[in-house]
Amino acid sequence: QVQLVESGGGLVQAGGSLRLSCAASGRIFSIPVMGWYRQAPGKQRQLVADITSGGNTNYADSVKGRFTISRDNAKNTVYLQMNSLKPEDTAVYYCKADIMYWSGSRRNTGDYWGQGTQVTVSS
Repeated sequence: QVQLVESGGGLVQAGGSLRLSCAASGRIFSIPVMGWYRQAPGKQRQLVADITSGGNTNYADSVKGRFTISRDNAKNTVYLQMNSLKPEDTAVYYCKADIMYWSGSRRNTGDYWGQGTQVTVSS
């Protein structure tokens, strides 16, 4: 069984910082891409940032220069350091991972989502 567990959300004032973590567990042998998405009330879920196992990163324009995504491949964990937070960053943040794993003696692949963590930025 593969799962993603997130932590690190909360309430912060504008200009503050938060760090999100997301750990994947299970019979995993590779995670090519891990990323963070967010969904604000009444809006569609959108990509915030993602990172490949080789360290290549991609950011939404709205967070460039403020957020940093990183990962620890040995721990199957991805992080999102969020600085200079703005009220418009308020959303539920979801971790997503493209995971290759063992099911019995067979290799499978699938996209998995974390449970979501609330980030609220007050003005």
